[in-house]
Amino acid sequence: MRISTAAMLVLLATLTFMPAESSEITTIGAVEDILLMPWGVKLQARIDTGAALSSIDACDIKMEGAYVSFSLADRCGGYRVRSKLLKLKEVRTSEGKDIRPVVMLDFCLGPHRIRSRVTLNDRSAMEYPVLIGRNTLKKRFMVDVSRKHLAPPSCVNLFPGLAPSGATDRRMSPPAP
Repeated sequence: MRISTAAMLVLLATLTFMPAESSEITTIGAVEDILLMPWGVKLQARIDTGAALSSIDACDIKMEGAYVSFSLADRCGGYRVRSKLLKLKEVRTSEGKDIRPVVMLDFCLGPHRIRSRVTLNDRSAMEYPVLIGRNTLKKRFMVDVSRKHLAPPSCVNLFPGLAPSGATDRRMSPPAP
C-alpha cells in the first residue's frame, strides 16, 4: 500500500499541530504540600532541583536481606514500613558522603500521583521532612522558586484503606489528611 505525498503532508501537518505534552506540566513552588500514600499524611516538601533523588525522614532503618524496614518519623505519620530495597545509594551531603537505602514510595503532588525512588534518611534536623529531587520532577513539573504552595495535592484515587505490603501502623486508624 502506497501513501501519496499529499496524504503524508496532511498527516505530518496534523501531528505538528497536536498539543504538546507541556500542556500537562504543573507549576510548583519551592515548597509544596504532598500527601504520602496510601496513608493520606499531609507533609511539607522542599523542592530541590539540585538533588537527583527524593528523600524522606525515616528512623530505625534496618536492612533485612532484599528488604529494608524503617519507621517514618512521627511528623510523617509514624508508620512502620517494610519495603523492597531497590539499592544502596552513595549520596553527597554538606557533611561529606553517605550511603542510604532507596525504596519506592507513592505520593500526591498537585494533580499528579507519583511513584518515585526515595532515599531514607534522618531529616529530623531539617525543616522539611521530605525533599523532592529532580528525577521525580522530570517531564511533569516546572518550579517557580520565588513562590510556595502553588499546587495543593488534588490526586484522584488516593488508595483509600490500602497499605503497601508490609506497612503497619502503631495507631488504630490512619491519620486524617
